[in-house]
Amino acid sequence: MKKFIVEFIGTFFLVFTVGVCVVNPDAGVIAPLAIGSVLMVMVYAGGHISGGHYNPAVTIAVAIRGRMAASEVPAYFLAQLTGALMAAGASYYLKGPNDLAGAPPPAYVLAQMVFAEFLFTFALAYVVLNVATAKATAGNSFYGLAIGFTVMVGAFAVGPISGGAFNPAVATGCCYLGLIPATHYFAYIAAELSAGALAAFVFKVLNPEDK
Repeated sequence: MKKFIVEFIGTFFLVFTVGVCVVNPDAGVIAPLAIGSVLMVMVYAGGHISGGHYNPAVTIAVAIRGRMAASEVPAYFLAQLTGALMAAGASYYLKGPNDLAGAPPPAYVLAQMVFAEFLFTFALAYVVLNVATAKATAGNSFYGLAIGFTVMVGAFAVGPISGGAFNPAVATGCCYLGLIPATHYFAYIAAELSAGALAAFVFKVLNPEDK
């Protein structure tokens, strides 16, 4: 079950980043950089548990190679496709249908901003816990890169929507500077702290032996 949860989370953030960066893109978004980066950080975060496939074609290749049991392949596929569909739904909620005419997206509302903050604060805390606190990745030299790139991905993907704080301290500074409306402040804080708590719960589920 742990492997399948990891595959779901990784595929979700990969497809979600594709959606929010490519559908009705905001000014300054560099989609290929964000997409490649989110795949990198999710492989760092989940590779020690599931192998970090996030791609049915990779799963098939690994299974044929003999590096995973054939009996696990259908569950990997299910996790990956479910993550992809849920990510598409989340992207649609934020960006709507793709406008091929290139019209600017509608103004974002508080619920969309808070949703964006929640998702990437979860991603950030999830990556931190897996690359910087897990026994399975102890002594690595990539945790700073993975954590920094997670913030970069979030800034590319949803920064134009929410401001890209992903951190109550940053949100506080941004509010003081007028980058986040004061009326949104407590909603941001609640979303970010809730996302951190959820990430801790997911980490404990995925790493029950890591006390």
